[in-house]
Amino acid sequence: MDTAEKIKMKKELTEKAEFFKTISHPVRLCILALLLRNEDSNVTNMQCCIDVSQSTVSQHLAKLKMAGIITGRREGTEIFYSIANEQLAHTLQIILENVQCKGESK
Repeated sequence: MDTAEKIKMKKELTEKAEFFKTISHPVRLCILALLLRNEDSNVTNMQCCIDVSQSTVSQHLAKLKMAGIITGRREGTEIFYSIANEQLAHTLQIILENVQCKGESK
């Protein structure tokens, strides 16, 4: 493996590590599990999934959005969040298989 390949591999691994660091919080994982099941949701609906304040949910959503894991779509005064793309959704589906958040039924 030459130097250019090593640099490329290190960059790719760093990006993947950042992805896992970003999602590695129970609240964020629950938000992502909810978005996988519902395709999109607003902050108020997400509070049903987890026992944290609306501001806490918003802070976690901001981190996920800044990392490019989720996107937001404004409808009037509400923002509906969803997984950014199908590849991310597929990866998260594998990670979160069989995860059930509070108040959800399978």
